[in-house]
Amino acid sequence: MAAPREAPERRLFGRRFLTDPARLFQHNAWDNVEWSEEQEASARSKVQENSSQLLPQDKQEEYEVNAKRYWDDFYKIHENGFFKDRHWLFTEFPELAPNRNPRRNGDSVHEFTNKEESNNEGPGSLENGHCSLETRTENQLNLIKSTPKICTEELATQKCSELNQSDGDYPGSSASYRILEVGCGAGNTVFPILQTNNDPGLFVYCCDFSTTAVDLVQNNVEYDSSRCFAFVHDLCNDQSPFPMPDESLDVVILIFVLSAILPEKMQRIVNRLSRLLKPGGMILLRDYGRFDLAQLRFKKGQCLSDNFYVRGDGTRVYFFTQDELNDLFTTAGLEKIQNLVDRRLQVNRGKQMTMYRVWIQCKYRKPVAPQL
Repeated sequence: MAAPREAPERRLFGRRFLTDPARLFQHNAWDNVEWSEEQEASARSKVQENSSQLLPQDKQEEYEVNAKRYWDDFYKIHENGFFKDRHWLFTEFPELAPNRNPRRNGDSVHEFTNKEESNNEGPGSLENGHCSLETRTENQLNLIKSTPKICTEELATQKCSELNQSDGDYPGSSASYRILEVGCGAGNTVFPILQTNNDPGLFVYCCDFSTTAVDLVQNNVEYDSSRCFAFVHDLCNDQSPFPMPDESLDVVILIFVLSAILPEKMQRIVNRLSRLLKPGGMILLRDYGRFDLAQLRFKKGQCLSDNFYVRGDGTRVYFFTQDELNDLFTTAGLEKIQNLVDRRLQVNRGKQMTMYRVWIQCKYRKPVAPQL
């Protein structure tokens, strides 16, 4: 009788796995993967290589000027089929549905479902930073098959201005718990919140740079104007009004949004969002971390500035460090509750590919005024 064969050794990006190949690709992801010095040095070398040739200044200005058009085009092509439902949302951010999960510690970042972890969370995270429709899922939000509402930025600005003129009369003014998602896309965060959080005092605001994205939200069968207000908003325009007053929000959500903004404009945007928070209110962020797979796969000629790139579809993306995000939020007067790096090894079972993802998750709170 032959001796049993030992399971073959596999090396995945420098990590040794003693396992059967068939079993390896039954799983989608490994949590909290540690990088070797060799692996980090390799990633750093790839970034130095792909950023050695910057786009000419006139091209960079063109991408900034036409940013809205590129995002409109993105949503016209993909509608709501690009992003998967965020099943990890309430595990990591229980503040979005306080009665659902009372745990509020600042350490959890490892309880994502396999379904979510196979998602690339944002456009352009595959070869050369280009989009891929392979990330579509069958579980999509249903759209009303009717003529979309007209929701131009000009009309949204006018409506917000009119609402703010009425003293205390604005969407959600009677709510006791108010959430704003910035960069809502097609609603893959907004609608799970509305479905899960049954607090009768809840009101959710959501905005996006893209008129097409806001149309998708407003035309969704689950859009309820008594609990939600979707509007077009340009974060980079200080004159673009919000429909709610300062110090009125309990939570602001930034999920893969800040990275799409010109780096020199980020601080001003975070400052403004901070002013919208009540004392004790929080900003919740999840975004791309330095040396994420998407950054390593960019080619020469796609880099705009340090760690800032343009994808093949014209949308842009920045890759953060923890310190950079900490500086942005603390400069805006917020105090750190959580600032974690989530390094994950994902496996594409169909293609038998391994992928290292690096994301950063943050929670920063507006200090509560001391009792006199």
